[in-house]
Amino acid sequence: MDIVVKLIFDILAFSSIMVLVVGGLAVIASLMGIFNLAHGEFVLLGAYTVYLFREWGLPEWSGMLAAPFVVAAVGYIIELIVIRRLYTAPIIAMLATYAIGLIIREIVRGLIGGQYFAIDEPIVGSFEVIGLNFSIWRTVIIFVAITVMAACYLFLVRTSFGLQIRGSLENPALARASGVSTTRLYSFTFAFGAALAGLAGALMVPLFSLSADLGVRFLVQAFLSVMLGGIGSFEGPVLGSAILGAMVPGFQWLREIPYVVDFVSPVFAEVLVFVTALIIVKLRPQGLIRQGRS
Repeated sequence: MDIVVKLIFDILAFSSIMVLVVGGLAVIASLMGIFNLAHGEFVLLGAYTVYLFREWGLPEWSGMLAAPFVVAAVGYIIELIVIRRLYTAPIIAMLATYAIGLIIREIVRGLIGGQYFAIDEPIVGSFEVIGLNFSIWRTVIIFVAITVMAACYLFLVRTSFGLQIRGSLENPALARASGVSTTRLYSFTFAFGAALAGLAGALMVPLFSLSADLGVRFLVQAFLSVMLGGIGSFEGPVLGSAILGAMVPGFQWLREIPYVVDFVSPVFAEVLVFVTALIIVKLRPQGLIRQGRS
């Protein structure tokens, strides 16, 4: 029972990070029809912002508060200068985001080298429940992710601007014909998606450490989550990220079972995650939740 409780807690913590990463990528992909291949580097920029604030002698939590705004500003500039000119050519736009991601990654690599930097948790320690110890910082991550995604959902369903976004998700052509400024909408969406990625990077860097390749693994997992949940809705990719976030620690925990550890290496556990996700996508290519995009 102790193992099950700890496993559930680990699943919630990792799923919370994935939901934040995927939430931004999903909105961009669903609304703009572009897979942002620089999204992993937005996660990296969020983590790097925390590192910069620490180097400037400021507390880590101040960098975490600033990270979503810093990365949102970077995302807005990228959309304004590059992406906006490529809406009619989504494949070229996707390749452009890949190039932008490479540039950001190599800039960060040049600044920090090939090193790994450990970032302290702003809130250290643990608390005890039913005789089990739980990390306070991981609990904070879970709480922040739930709060942010609930706020995003309320924003989408309770505000007029959110209604415009949902309408554009359903039928972009009709939204434009109704007088919705899709240019303004796309700028906000891209910046908003970048902000969520930056927040995810800032929150999880104490758990994973900072390196120039930090965002790569999260981009692949986020892409799979979007395909798993289905393009064309906000809820689908979030569900996909929760499922994928459950599989990653779940398969890793297989190694806690006696005798299984001799056959399941950490790398093999990662492979099991991707194979399982690909099988689900193969069986249900439209995604677990699909809303048509006209």
